[in-house]
Amino acid sequence: MALIELDDVVKRYETPAGSVEALRGVSLQVGGGEFVAVIGKSGSGKSTLANMITGIDRPTTGRVLVAGTDVGALSEGDTAQWRGRTVGVVFQFFQLLPTLSLLDNVVLPMEFCRLWTPRERRERAHELLTRVGLGARAGKQPAAVSGGEQQRAAIARALATDPPLLVADEPTGNLDTANAEVVFDLFEELVAGGKTILMVTHDNDLAARATRTVVVADGSVVNEYVRQALAKLDLDRLGLAASRAQRVDVPPGAVVVRQGDVADAFYIVTGGSVEVVLDDRIVVNRLSRGEYFGEIALLRGGTRTATVRASSDGPAELMALDRATFDELVRDSAPAAEELQRVAETRLGS
Repeated sequence: MALIELDDVVKRYETPAGSVEALRGVSLQVGGGEFVAVIGKSGSGKSTLANMITGIDRPTTGRVLVAGTDVGALSEGDTAQWRGRTVGVVFQFFQLLPTLSLLDNVVLPMEFCRLWTPRERRERAHELLTRVGLGARAGKQPAAVSGGEQQRAAIARALATDPPLLVADEPTGNLDTANAEVVFDLFEELVAGGKTILMVTHDNDLAARATRTVVVADGSVVNEYVRQALAKLDLDRLGLAASRAQRVDVPPGAVVVRQGDVADAFYIVTGGSVEVVLDDRIVVNRLSRGEYFGEIALLRGGTRTATVRASSDGPAELMALDRATFDELVRDSAPAAEELQRVAETRLGS
């Protein structure tokens, strides 16, 4: 069972300039124990996605389930109680109360949720601060410690009620490289201990270390297999590819492209598998989700070098990019062009 499940979520804001869709039919599942990094350009909708999951904001249409609870159906009061026990939230700018000590900041969520006795709350708060390396600074106010220490205190606060899920929105965005590394190491330790973390970040290097990456572009989640196949594209061009890709459903055994035909599209396998066939009888390869075909003829400006058909054991789901989009991506992204050429040469050589 997924810990997080978004089903066709749309978030629309009404502005003086008209209606703006921040999320456009987003569907996403996150299992317990995953470490998911959400990346995307500024304004892509990634923070709005995090706000849906934490209950800070509500979908216009669609459904958000977290730990089995329909978050959008909760009242404001129930949402606050649910969040306090289910989701620990870590913000970019820490959001610690400046007049309270670090210890009291960590105690506060436990008081709000009425968990444990006053003595147990303080003991737990001190244990959590010690865990993040701040046990000796528990009595300090936020202004008396560094930004990296404030963020670690904010993580301790997010863990106060022992929630199964942590959602962190740009948690390293206000930190230097050394402190960002400390925070990320702490997240990895928490995941190893069974926590689920969803982290919104602009740092692609940190995102690559998560167990899974979700890319958001123009309010939509990029299909993970499209992202896998086009991993050499930057976020701008990946978003372009995702917006232009067309889904193609292929019945078992049906032909997608035929040997000798003129090339007009590039295909990525996103469901099931396909077989690459020479002379209509020799199966030379089988491609599964995240793999692609059609690049050889497009790169060489000729005809299809093989027939590709859906495997006989089930249907295939593909995402197709037209030739003009493929040519544009190859022209504008040298890393992607080099990778496609490398794969094409390897396939021709074999």
